[in-house]
Amino acid sequence: MTKLDELIQELCPDGVEYKELQEILTIKNGSDYKHLSKGDIPVYGSGGIMTYVETFSYDKPSVLIPRKGSIDKLYYVEAPFWNVDTIFYTDIDSTQIKPKYLFYCLQREHLEQYNTAGGVPSLTQAVLNKVQIPVPPLPVQREIVRILDNFTELTAELTAELTARKKQYAYYRDKLLTMGTEQVAVCNLGDIADIYTGSKPNEILDTISDYEYINAGTGNSGYTEQPNCEGDTVTTPSRGQGGIGYVGYQSKPFYLGPLCYAIRSKTQEFIINKYIYHWLVSHSSDILVLKNEGGTPALNKTDLAKIRIKVPPLSVQNRLVEVLDNFDAICTDLSSGLPAEIEARQKQYEYYRDKLLSFEEKI
Repeated sequence: MTKLDELIQELCPDGVEYKELQEILTIKNGSDYKHLSKGDIPVYGSGGIMTYVETFSYDKPSVLIPRKGSIDKLYYVEAPFWNVDTIFYTDIDSTQIKPKYLFYCLQREHLEQYNTAGGVPSLTQAVLNKVQIPVPPLPVQREIVRILDNFTELTAELTAELTARKKQYAYYRDKLLTMGTEQVAVCNLGDIADIYTGSKPNEILDTISDYEYINAGTGNSGYTEQPNCEGDTVTTPSRGQGGIGYVGYQSKPFYLGPLCYAIRSKTQEFIINKYIYHWLVSHSSDILVLKNEGGTPALNKTDLAKIRIKVPPLSVQNRLVEVLDNFDAICTDLSSGLPAEIEARQKQYEYYRDKLLSFEEKI
């Protein structure tokens, strides 16, 4: 029998009480930070830390819950912080519940299911206050936190190692693509590649198909029955929050959406698409500076076409692509290596988290 089993048998053998959030904490709004001076206190929004200021809005352990936007991202914070109005903070009754235990419970709850908006995902205090979670005795909570912390620490170590490898890859990629102008052509992207957007599909499938739907954002936006764009194509979003500056590569036929550019070499005998991909990834900052911030962030095709690219001989391009593809596979291939191990650890953590936090309700 484990220590947790012993504690449950001793302290709550007949089940545990489930309580609404409003019984164990107070949800509080954030506020603007722009009147504050710079400092070392993190400012949290729905996407994470935005900047740092001189003072804090709260200085006790808290779980931060996004109010708008990325409502599936929770943050557990122990140090003083400031939060803006897109994210709630929680004033927790620690005599009833451990803040870290609350964080794990809310993760398990998948708060995105309580979205109240048809457009930008949103959560309200009224809805959150009614969410129920199990509240066992504090010793049981502490033991569950200890177990789950061990899982997350292992995942964090692997993630840190992967981050280090990605930085190493980026360093060597940029170094390999740093070349003088001798024996290379320097061209505008629009002169050597076709740049165009796609269209809205008739239907976005709920199930996986052979054809990914690539639109705004940093990944696929679903699947379609038929493609409208061939493979071996570079993509970069044309509009939307958070996607501009991201560069993707589609090896197989796919469906190109209206908010994404496809970039394809005009002459493969002069420049190959995969070389364009690696160059643009290495020079993604050149794309970011072209972003128009008014209203919805956008990237103008005319500006994108003016990005300068160095074009070495085809033999050099092919060699560079081979080396960089190998680096890329080490970092991103989910079928092997560190990413696969991290994914496996995450699934294991989620399984045990959900199992540990499933209690019989006390009658």
